[in-house]
Amino acid sequence: MKSSAFRPAAAVILAALAANLVASAAEQQTYNVGVGIADCTGPAGEITFMGYARLEQKGAGIHLRQFSRAFIFDDGQSRILFLSVDVAMVSYGVRKEVLDQLKKKYGSLYKEQNVIISATHTHSAPGGFNQYMFYDISVLGFMPQTFDGLAAGIVRSVDRAHADVSPCHLSWSQGELLDANINRSPTAYLQNPAEERAKYKHDVDKEMTQLKITRADGSPAGVINWFAVHPTSMNNTNTLVSSDNVGYASVLFEKKMNEGSLIGKGKFVAAFASTNLGDVSPNTKGAHCIDNGEECDLHTSTCDGANVLCVASGPGEDIFDSTRIIAEKLFSKAWELFVSSEQSAVSGNIKSVHQYVDMTKQNFTFYDNNTMQNVDVQGCKPAMGYSFAAGTTDGAGAFSFSQGMTSPNELWNAVRDFIVTPGDAERKCQKPKPILFPTGEMKFPYEWQPKIVSTSCALIGNFVIVPVPGEFTTMAGRRLRQTVRDTLDQFSTSSIGPVVIAGLANTYSSYIVTPEEYELQRYEAASTIYGQHTLTIYQRQYKKLSIALMTNTKLRPGRSPTDFREKTITLLPPVIFDTSPWNRSYGTVVKQPKGVVAVGEKVTASFIAGHPRNHLLQEESFMTVERRVQRGNSTAWTIVATDADWETKFHWYRTSFLKGMSEARTEWVVPENTEPGVYRLSHKGNAKLIFGGLVSYRGHSKPFQVVSSPKESVGNRNRRLYFQ
Repeated sequence: MKSSAFRPAAAVILAALAANLVASAAEQQTYNVGVGIADCTGPAGEITFMGYARLEQKGAGIHLRQFSRAFIFDDGQSRILFLSVDVAMVSYGVRKEVLDQLKKKYGSLYKEQNVIISATHTHSAPGGFNQYMFYDISVLGFMPQTFDGLAAGIVRSVDRAHADVSPCHLSWSQGELLDANINRSPTAYLQNPAEERAKYKHDVDKEMTQLKITRADGSPAGVINWFAVHPTSMNNTNTLVSSDNVGYASVLFEKKMNEGSLIGKGKFVAAFASTNLGDVSPNTKGAHCIDNGEECDLHTSTCDGANVLCVASGPGEDIFDSTRIIAEKLFSKAWELFVSSEQSAVSGNIKSVHQYVDMTKQNFTFYDNNTMQNVDVQGCKPAMGYSFAAGTTDGAGAFSFSQGMTSPNELWNAVRDFIVTPGDAERKCQKPKPILFPTGEMKFPYEWQPKIVSTSCALIGNFVIVPVPGEFTTMAGRRLRQTVRDTLDQFSTSSIGPVVIAGLANTYSSYIVTPEEYELQRYEAASTIYGQHTLTIYQRQYKKLSIALMTNTKLRPGRSPTDFREKTITLLPPVIFDTSPWNRSYGTVVKQPKGVVAVGEKVTASFIAGHPRNHLLQEESFMTVERRVQRGNSTAWTIVATDADWETKFHWYRTSFLKGMSEARTEWVVPENTEPGVYRLSHKGNAKLIFGGLVSYRGHSKPFQVVSSPKESVGNRNRRLYFQ
């Protein structure tokens, strides 16, 4: 399905929406709601991406920009700020920086209690912003430019949402979406009790939940969609910044609603937010051995004992095609829900509660309904198991590790013990996990993984959002949702609507599996850092939060995590200088595009460039596609696409490391709906001078003609184009 099929005229869209209004304004509760979007793209060159932990996966350009999407909900008494951000995860440090900046602007309006920052979990964006050593070491430490750019973009999106607040109506809907996700650890899922699994049709959640925002005058303002799927269609071979499948789904929705606007510049904002995606993959062809095409071993995810040969793929021909297909599926279902007449109105008060919890100090006894026995629960110090190093079928690890390892290896134990040896109490607490990295006992140069996490719960009327500090697996998320729903139902006099998990929110603490899944020690279980009953602790905590919400009980805030910003280190040197070849300036075209191209063809141009780390160019673009237009007696160039568009790719690469020389290659695949005419490719950047300082530059290719068909293109190959 081509993206151009998703762009009917605005009049048709608004007519469809008007025909399917939930109810008249008189019948719906009015909230004050604001939406905003801002560019938060990080450094596009030589910063390792966060997600796959592969040092060699360094950025070398942009395919899709990162955006922060902000939604403010206010009932006149209370306010909630929800953000969905195109980033791997949200760290305590980033959230604290955002809150500090918001406090300077708005006082106590936005605070820990009512701000939810949820990451989409793309694995194709620069890292180095987490401030816990374990998560930053794979990208050579803390990267201030990534951190600052991310925080700045998030705050800018809030500013725009704050300025946009106006009377709105809210409604929700749900629908089933098939063939867009699979369980990548099905054997672990089968560890859960059969009677529990029998309650569900699938081993992953197939239901999309949508919160729709309509202004009081009936015009659409925004939408938030939750669907369980990892943004890992772009695998660990990708080196272009990308928001992946969920990010492109947002772009598709916003392009349809903001016809004529550039990406990220329209008024309508659409988020595809993360939820309980821990064991959920978009690679629907499943995992196969790349050497012979056979299915991988189901339990260990290996091929003849090698994890690197077991790779999941699909549904497309390559990672870009797969990203597009999954994104279009997400968008199509979301659009179906958006225009459906089967909407439920949101009504009721807005409330939120927040508390920090030290997971290592949780110690209690609970009754296990499965075993019908009392179980002693102890939160462990953080630790990663052997199977963490095996990676997943979405992105394999290294060495001789495999998933499902419950027995230690003496060689790897010796390597581990050379760094730090886990204590007997920690080994016992984490069983049956064999500890590879006892991160809770690793202090140099600062903490490796968090002990204290952020927990919160929010009510937007009868719509419930449960922000969680990590990646919950399918069944773990189902249990937590049920715990919250059951608790709210005990106190509520009216019907509770959807309970949605907002994944990777406010803090990141890796994975959360069920106690039964923990026994098998696949990747997700080995990455459940607080031990076998991590989920049990969260169920108890979120029950407490739910009771506090319904009884208006004020909770103690809990001890805040430590801010490690002053202790962070980076092993990546800065950009020292850029140079251009003799007698050639930055922006000079070294490869011109062909003179005539047809719809569906790719056109490229290469330029002498500076390093993209010299300037993030947020809210701008490293490349543009421009069309020549006539304005009276003169001509001008108008931008029709940027490096945020699906059809463009901005590549950056060094031509001489020692001389500091580099080039940029711009690509544009001409979309089907492109108007024939004269176009050019442009590149913008900044170069760093040898003695300090930056110089901005811009370059343009020769004009080329876009024609409607390849046949017409061939007929025009040898014709010269004359331009005023």
